[in-house]
Amino acid sequence: MIGGGITGLAAAYRLRELAAAREFPLEVHLLERSARCGGALETIRRDGFVIETGADSFLSEKPACAALAQRLGLGAELIPTREIYRKTYVVRAGQLVEIPPGFSLLAPAHLGPVFRSALFSPLGKLRIALEPYIAPRTSGDDESLESFVTRRLGREVLDRVAQALAGGIYTADPGRLSMSATMPRFVEMERRHGSVVKGMRAAAKARAANSDTSGARWSLFQSFKNGMATLPEALATRLGGSIRKGAEVISMSRKADNWRLALARGESIDADAVICAAPAYATSRIVAEIAPAAAKMLAEISYASAATVNLTFHESDFDGPPRAFGFVVPAAEHRRIIAGSFSSFKFEGRAPAGAILARAFVGGEMSRDMMSLSDDEMVTAVRDEFRALLGVSTAPGFAEVRRWPDSMPQYEVGHLARVAQIETSIAEIPAFAIAGAVYRGVGIPDCIRSGEAAADATFAKLSPQK
Repeated sequence: MIGGGITGLAAAYRLRELAAAREFPLEVHLLERSARCGGALETIRRDGFVIETGADSFLSEKPACAALAQRLGLGAELIPTREIYRKTYVVRAGQLVEIPPGFSLLAPAHLGPVFRSALFSPLGKLRIALEPYIAPRTSGDDESLESFVTRRLGREVLDRVAQALAGGIYTADPGRLSMSATMPRFVEMERRHGSVVKGMRAAAKARAANSDTSGARWSLFQSFKNGMATLPEALATRLGGSIRKGAEVISMSRKADNWRLALARGESIDADAVICAAPAYATSRIVAEIAPAAAKMLAEISYASAATVNLTFHESDFDGPPRAFGFVVPAAEHRRIIAGSFSSFKFEGRAPAGAILARAFVGGEMSRDMMSLSDDEMVTAVRDEFRALLGVSTAPGFAEVRRWPDSMPQYEVGHLARVAQIETSIAEIPAFAIAGAVYRGVGIPDCIRSGEAAADATFAKLSPQK
């Protein structure tokens, strides 16, 4: 197993589960190049604060993460968002404006809240209202987020909402971000209903009907009482001595019926099968000799860098803080952060009584220059933005900066076709599989599902059923 992020940990644990269930003798080794496992799931627990330096939650509608947590005995640790604060704002002309209720990423389910919102101009509102009458696109070719949103809902929706919300997830350029790879449900809404607004209404009705028959709907996002690192920590504990840190794989070669992995320190390890859950650029180097065509395609996938800046405050430091999950910042606002969130409002137990834990997201594809700042300069930039947007000028109790270089794969137009070609090429390599955020989803459940699928396929080859 190459790579000790959540994908690699989930894959290694799944192999252990399968071997135990089938009573099959299997030795699993996980090689992680850094000094810690977990990738972007890192939690700092300090002075009563539970600080997420990477992902702070997972989407509950995708079952892989919650299912794995249950199998690990962590079900009681799962917590929902605090629904009383379930609001999100967007910066418009330097002010925080609430995103209309029912507006999801790029489209509304109902027009009433849109018409009452100060977010859009009269012409912008009229353009949104006309969306159900816009003829659907007949071509099945992929298109960019920018193209899709402007075609169906107009430029204002892109510039004032969609770019910022998508940027918060993918830190991407909307002119290059693939719709089919990142937001396929909206593409399907247009195909099925001829309109994303009609599709949103149908989805809202379906959710309401499901809630009526099955009780209150569970929180859309979930986390763990002691932070998202709870999951990789539990996996690492279960895997124990199978994990080897500081072990960077630089190449692979075939020796008889086995693989030989060459490590950066000059050592080598032999294996019957390999799952690679490293980033695309690292996977490209590893398979360069055995699959040059796949290596070339992997190397063409670009990545963006980002950082999180967590700040602690007293509630009295704010003149009425927006009691909400957070806010996003459109690129058109020309500010130095791409989003901000209030962890202590979003989840219970993230800060001591009377304190506020806030964090800002910096960098991404549209703001690469921010990554050249020092940590102190980054904190200063965030404080300046919080002062301008939130009115908080008091120095934070403390700050935690975490950089994630080359961490966000860019799902550019044509991404799924490229991934399909990579998978076809990789399938020709014996006893080898790939998994990770770079292929078919960047969310935590997507990564877990990817790792577990690779483990299932690998185990099936190692222990064919009679």
